[in-house]
Amino acid sequence: MSELRFVRLGFGEEAVEYQEAWQKQREVHAARFADEVPDTCLLLEHPPVYTAGRRTADSERPLDGTPVVDVDRGGKITWHGPGQLVGYPIMKLPRPVDVVAHVRRLEDVLIRTCAEFGVRTSRVEGRSGVWVLGDPVEERPSFGGLSLDLDPRLQDDEFDPRMNGPEYAPSNAGQRREDRKLAAIGIRVAKGVTMHGFALNVNPDNTWFDRIVPCGIRDAGVASLASEMGTPVTIADVLPVVEKHLRDVLEQAELAPRVVERVAEAARAPEAPKAGEKASA
Repeated sequence: MSELRFVRLGFGEEAVEYQEAWQKQREVHAARFADEVPDTCLLLEHPPVYTAGRRTADSERPLDGTPVVDVDRGGKITWHGPGQLVGYPIMKLPRPVDVVAHVRRLEDVLIRTCAEFGVRTSRVEGRSGVWVLGDPVEERPSFGGLSLDLDPRLQDDEFDPRMNGPEYAPSNAGQRREDRKLAAIGIRVAKGVTMHGFALNVNPDNTWFDRIVPCGIRDAGVASLASEMGTPVTIADVLPVVEKHLRDVLEQAELAPRVVERVAEAARAPEAPKAGEKASA
């Protein structure tokens, strides 16, 4: 594919409001569809904001009524804010678009990035994004009460871990040694061009996630590079590493359209029985 262009929109005191960045995405998306610009990745930081994908349930939103921006990407609710590196790769893909392959490439970028900082991450089957896998249940520390992995209330649609005290907060998943998401991915593809993208937790205040059910997942939590490393790290440290791996993975990708399985030709209807013959049941 062609060379990937990077646009650094704003960080720190120049963090970009979500709605402003969303409009910028639309503008770049239209230009990319018209082949007026090359594939482009917007990189930025947002002021604190909750955004909800199309599949977000009411029960997953903030309990205190904090405003949420409803967006047109896939996935569920998440948080963006200071200390989180956000990337919006706006790329033209061959049709029919292979969305899963695009998500896997973004996961690969983030897994490689985390590895450079000494943090081993992985994919989790059925859950997009990049994860730090927890310890086996029997090896996790006990904080009293029931572990989320064994809690029978998880089978109850009314169960909400946010009502069960700080020991169950998503931000404390590392202390409980449970699976925790370090980077989230949510995309949209329109006219064969991608929008939205990834959010990598570098050194945010992860207690922002405690007001919601992050990504609609009730039996895991969130993490950050800084917390997993145990040493300070900043977006300025991580940004060039992310750009390097975006180039390595996305520019070298052999893009191919999604394989469409064609339905086999329907079996011919049995011939009508001849005179004197009976049709089989």
